Amino acid sequence: MTESLYDAIVVGSGAAGAFAAYELTARGKSVLMLEAGPPVTPDCFVRHGKPPKNPINLWERAAATMAGQNVQARAMFFSKWMAHFYVNDRENPYTTPKDAPFLWIRGRQEGGRTHAFGRVLFRWSDDDFKTATRAGRGRDWPISYADLEPYYQEVETCLGLHGNNDGVASTPDSLCIAPATLTQAEAGFKADVEALHPEKSVIAWRHVPPRPDRILAPLQAAKDTGRLTIRRNAIVRRVIIDDETGLATGVEIIDRMSRQTQRFTAASVVLCASPIESVRLMWASACARHPHGLGNDTDQLGRYFMDQLPCVGAGTYPKARGFEAIPATDPFYDPTGGFFIMRDDVPMSDRLEYACQGSIARREGEVPDGPARMSFFAFAQMQPQADNRITLDPKVKDGWGIPAPHIRCKMSDADLQLLGRVENALIDLMQEQGAEFEFVGSARGLREMGPGAYPTADLLSRSLFRALFHKSMSIGASIHETGGAVMGDDPATSVLNGWGQCWGVPNLVVTDASAFASSGVTGTTLTVMAQTVRACRHLADHLPG
Repeated sequence: MTESLYDAIVVGSGAAGAFAAYELTARGKSVLMLEAGPPVTPDCFVRHGKPPKNPINLWERAAATMAGQNVQARAMFFSKWMAHFYVNDRENPYTTPKDAPFLWIRGRQEGGRTHAFGRVLFRWSDDDFKTATRAGRGRDWPISYADLEPYYQEVETCLGLHGNNDGVASTPDSLCIAPATLTQAEAGFKADVEALHPEKSVIAWRHVPPRPDRILAPLQAAKDTGRLTIRRNAIVRRVIIDDETGLATGVEIIDRMSRQTQRFTAASVVLCASPIESVRLMWASACARHPHGLGNDTDQLGRYFMDQLPCVGAGTYPKARGFEAIPATDPFYDPTGGFFIMRDDVPMSDRLEYACQGSIARREGEVPDGPARMSFFAFAQMQPQADNRITLDPKVKDGWGIPAPHIRCKMSDADLQLLGRVENALIDLMQEQGAEFEFVGSARGLREMGPGAYPTADLLSRSLFRALFHKSMSIGASIHETGGAVMGDDPATSVLNGWGQCWGVPNLVVTDASAFASSGVTGTTLTVMAQTVRACRHLADHLPG
């Protein structure tokens, strides 16, 4: 069965899909949004049960594993009340090489991963877009910060960010409607670090608080136009290509519940499904005109897949006591906030390419009036490698008969060396400030200090934390994956042009982070949103009518 023609089909309803629908409907285009998962209802935002006694939350993870979420339960911040925002891994398998495990954390529901992410939104700069030119490593994007700056502004205005004017060159200031605050302990930490290290900047998170309806503002705006149709439980199996023109004419879906197939037609197709899913779909759409997959005429599809290199740590900060009660703005979500240690203000050739997200005195200490709790999650820049690639596994299929992705994302020796240097730099910096570590760990392994990891947890939980740490901190743990359909100036070395159009299929546009030529060191989401608006405005200007 084929339905009526739309101006555009948008695959995915998360950060990229929401802004694709927002921009296209604002330009008067009719849009069909296809979401693989169910709708989100108020019942999805009710906490059930009591919070776990410690972050290991062993029994919650075990229960989720038994229920089919054996991969999702390994996410560092997994919790019982968020479990329904993560996929069932039995229905959605993937494979990796034995020597290169990858942790793929994902959600399938209207809104995608926006219901489970930290809502931290930083701009990138030419330190990210022009790493080859500026530092002699990696790959340059075909666009620069100047190309994205006006779109960053539009996205920030739409979302209503909370943040400050920080004056940090490597992450330009955003347009914010309200300030972001630090706890007193974090403010003291900021002052002490910056006094000793003028090259370092410690700033408050820039973030967007959850809306009362928990729907991203751009998605609601698109709905309000009356030009957006949303089809949920629609698993896109392939993009349909016209054999004569080579252009996309629509998509074929499988209904998640009935398993019936259906076709939808459109003048253009926009892939916003997340890097692995979008690349998987481009492989699965091989046809007579594009026999090796869409955008793969020069064997570039799936290549240069990356995630940021993860490093996590926790302990106490004796300069402060207890915790500061931060009022929650939403009864479902924990309060958002903390500090970010940005990249040092030194030449790129001389600095460690990482940023560190952390908090002090935002979680109640185990001992009344005891030392404040401190934790951090650092993100280091992974270098693109052609052999790190998303392909299809010919032997494994998902619950709907679609070939599963095979993900190779292996750290190079240079990546491992950088990660080790980042660990040591953070240990030195935090200990200089009087912090007392319990553990620091990364994809290189776990290092315990003092009383060891989570000293007040039960013996079984601590033992399993140590034994299974490598499964939670493999590549993928940062959940900032990029690449696979990289944009560039030359079709011989890229999959997309600078507008996100697939070489050879110009009415197929990819706007999620699969287009990224570098991994960055802060979250990808704001840049995904800005590039989506830019790409979809260009698409709308070139659609008929």
